[in-house]
Amino acid sequence: MEDTVTRVPLSVLELAIVREGHSSGDALHGAIGTAKAADDLGYSRFWVAEHHNTPAVASTAPPVLIAAVAANTSRIKVGSGGVMLPNHMPFVVAEQFAILEALYPDRIDLGIGRAPGTDQVTAAALRGVSPYLTVEQFPEHLRTLLGLLGDDRNATRAGRLQATPAPETYPEVWILGSSTYGAQIAAKLGLPFCYAYHFPTASGLEQALDLYRTGFQPSPRFPKPHVMVSASVIAAETTEQARFQAGPARVMMLNLRTGGFQPMISPEAAAAREFSDLDRQMIEALSGAQHVGTADEVVDALDALVEHTEADELLLAGMLYDPAVAQDSLARIAKTWGR
Repeated sequence: MEDTVTRVPLSVLELAIVREGHSSGDALHGAIGTAKAADDLGYSRFWVAEHHNTPAVASTAPPVLIAAVAANTSRIKVGSGGVMLPNHMPFVVAEQFAILEALYPDRIDLGIGRAPGTDQVTAAALRGVSPYLTVEQFPEHLRTLLGLLGDDRNATRAGRLQATPAPETYPEVWILGSSTYGAQIAAKLGLPFCYAYHFPTASGLEQALDLYRTGFQPSPRFPKPHVMVSASVIAAETTEQARFQAGPARVMMLNLRTGGFQPMISPEAAAAREFSDLDRQMIEALSGAQHVGTADEVVDALDALVEHTEADELLLAGMLYDPAVAQDSLARIAKTWGR
């Protein structure tokens, strides 16, 4: 398969997972360590997620974590996967990412999503009583944000506002999604699109990418469609070791579906946990998009994904208990991918 499939750039999605018995600080420093490893290994991008009021995820404020990651890396592009725009006023997001771009020119990505990244109660706490922060206003707010970040097609929507007084470059804006909605809006605005295929519940990949490509309207920065597809991956020396390391993530997914999302337990604790038949069925259903095995097995799966989707890039997600194990997984994949 190596002779027939183009080896596209690989990138990394990070959640800053909080481990049982560890602090948020431990999770954030672990994420920065993984970013350093990804930078050294030649990965193209390092994106951080936005989740709120979740005991297992320390990545709550992407601009803050992006600043720390960019300061501790030298080459890799750093961005959000993504900023959930209905939670924030466009001008605030524009100012945050304009500052990041001014500090780290041509290294900042702004991935934009429409989901809240949390439950409805927490979303209400984030948005307050503002009538301007709603999902329905997403298209208008997105266009305003683009105008603030140098898109002349939408400059009038920004009015007299300036995100920074004297920008030289602008962050690269992406649309993220796991449905046809994000694909269609990315196509209409001529923006790159990242499909969240690592979501256990993601479906409709082929339809979304077809709508994106056939409906794409060229923009000054992107004259043709550009697709990145995410995948959940874990690589280890043996398949058995990889499955052992995947245990905590599968327990987390099960807990999420059954009403809880606690800090990640260790692989040993996950292996010792007893599951009902229903639990096992749910775990298998939730783990369908996860590629777990040796580096050769994982790379074969990624090759097949590129061949199937014709993706221009891949974004690798992998929830692992130990940051050192996560970094080892990335190293194994990078080495095999580069052969």
